[in-house]
Amino acid sequence: MSDKPQLDLDLCRERQNRVRTVLETVQAERAVFSKREHVQYLTGFRPHHLMSAAVYLDGDDCLLVAPNEKPARHAASRVATFEAQWRCTLRQDQELGIAKVLKESVNPDTSSLAIEGSGGLSIYVQALGVNDLSKTVDVEAELLNLRRHKDLDEISMIVHAIGGTQAMYARAKEIIEPGINELHVFNELQAAAVSAIGEPLTGTGNDYQSDSPGGPPRDRDAQDGELFVLDLGPAYQGYFADNCRTFAVNGKPTDEQLKAREVIVSVLDIVKANVKPGYSCKELFETAKSMLDEYEAESFFHHLGHGIGLYPHEGPHLNPAWDDTFREGDVFTAEPGLYTRELRAGIRIEENYLVTAEGVEQLTSFPTDL
Repeated sequence: MSDKPQLDLDLCRERQNRVRTVLETVQAERAVFSKREHVQYLTGFRPHHLMSAAVYLDGDDCLLVAPNEKPARHAASRVATFEAQWRCTLRQDQELGIAKVLKESVNPDTSSLAIEGSGGLSIYVQALGVNDLSKTVDVEAELLNLRRHKDLDEISMIVHAIGGTQAMYARAKEIIEPGINELHVFNELQAAAVSAIGEPLTGTGNDYQSDSPGGPPRDRDAQDGELFVLDLGPAYQGYFADNCRTFAVNGKPTDEQLKAREVIVSVLDIVKANVKPGYSCKELFETAKSMLDEYEAESFFHHLGHGIGLYPHEGPHLNPAWDDTFREGDVFTAEPGLYTRELRAGIRIEENYLVTAEGVEQLTSFPTDL
């Protein structure tokens, strides 16, 4: 029996009921969702990345339309399947198969239908008897709002993914030295994450470059004196971790690099001391930027952080382009950084936090020394 965390099916049913409350608010009697994240969020079933699925929801029913066969675990009240493959060949028109099942499994009517604005396909809407698009209501914003509050099962999934990053940093500490190739580091870290998580990853992070603020690994050898930024985001069954550490390639950070690290750590101290439900994300960003600009103006040029979950960047947004406030149940990152040529070429340290009623609980624990 696997001891890896799974979504709690009872909590999936609670999430279905929260969506039903949204439907009442927008005066829609039913909904159809096809984005992989929402299928998983509501039913506990995550389709293979090359296969489609859909969920139909009304006041009493939760129908999961699954590819090929009924999944072993799900929180739907009923399941119907369609052929996503013919003799092992993936269909490129899987949506037609889903639409056919919806038409056969749900009594069509013309009542208002809630959809995802970015993922709702008109073929599903028509299959459910709605030919007038004015009868559809886009509730994607409401779904994303619901997803901000992480239930206990979701937190367990994220924490398991974070365990993958801890193993990756431990391996990085062992192997990074002058002359090591970025692609070799990437391969070693992926292997460490897979071993720690216990199965193939469903996502990974972006930044595996030395002497650079970040980017995908290159066929390039790290050099003495450089800093190696590792912003890692392995995903476990769809749920993402996202945190960052920076390593001195030669194991001997300079005084200037150590000074910059202390400034960054002081920003993270402000995060832990100030964040609580109701605190302004924009205000936190501005405070952090002011602190980092004291080191060198405009040497910090990106967001301060963001929520994580079934997508790498969710709400809340620690970014002046949004006007978010923290809420209890948010799981978010904070990633202050400083980037100059003198630092060869920058430092970023990123932690993951859960917002509680009293403040924050830090979910990451790997040391932040260079």
